[in-house]
Amino acid sequence: MKEIISISKTAFGYLIRPQLYPELARKIYKNIFERGIATKGQTESIIWSEQQAVSQEQAIQSIYGDFTSIHTVYDSIFRNATEIEQSCPIKMGGAGALDLLYYLCEKTQAKNVLETGVAYGWSSLAVLLSLQHRNGVLYSSDMPYLDRNNDTFVGCVVPESLIKFWKLYRFADKESLPKIFREENTFEVIHYDSDKSYNGRMWAYPLLWSKLAENGYFISDDIQDNSAFKDWCEQNQFQPIIVEFEGKFVGIVQKS
Repeated sequence: MKEIISISKTAFGYLIRPQLYPELARKIYKNIFERGIATKGQTESIIWSEQQAVSQEQAIQSIYGDFTSIHTVYDSIFRNATEIEQSCPIKMGGAGALDLLYYLCEKTQAKNVLETGVAYGWSSLAVLLSLQHRNGVLYSSDMPYLDRNNDTFVGCVVPESLIKFWKLYRFADKESLPKIFREENTFEVIHYDSDKSYNGRMWAYPLLWSKLAENGYFISDDIQDNSAFKDWCEQNQFQPIIVEFEGKFVGIVQKS
């Protein structure tokens, strides 16, 4: 019964949002023709990630050097953000490796950052806390959780003082990214956290990589879901850094 309700809500969500009709067509195609591909190579990816994973702290120290957690540096902001999340009536994704995102932006002195996937806006918050130092801009692509009607709460943990550094595009990536690229074509940091399917990643990774600045960093969350990140790195002879965080894996590649 729960699944039927969720499907009904999702269908209605698409119905009232004509701007998402192209994504609806893609979803229908995936469910019919690509259902078994989404988790392709999952076991191999988990083993591959486990064999070389380091902690978030180790990764930051190797890339940036000594650091202080942003939860300490921006204590009051994170306490307020946590209260907002706890009071939110819609449940969305977790916070992720926020120190890592912040210090990659600091390392590159980023002025333009691109992310796919927003939810509460925890990753957005971490990036914006860095970008504010340089009057930079975060460009975000977010596909709403249609079965939860979460549009009003997307990015809710981002404080008003940081909104001026943020441009949020509320479409699927295939519609959002061309719009973003018309405004900005090069980014020092790119964070991928949207379509987790194998084909979705293999479409997005090369495109996003082409927009990454020299010496910039590309980050992909949840790479254990399938072998897309592993395959992409091997195809291009990349030497990634794999970070284990709360039982999941994050992949990082520097463009050099």
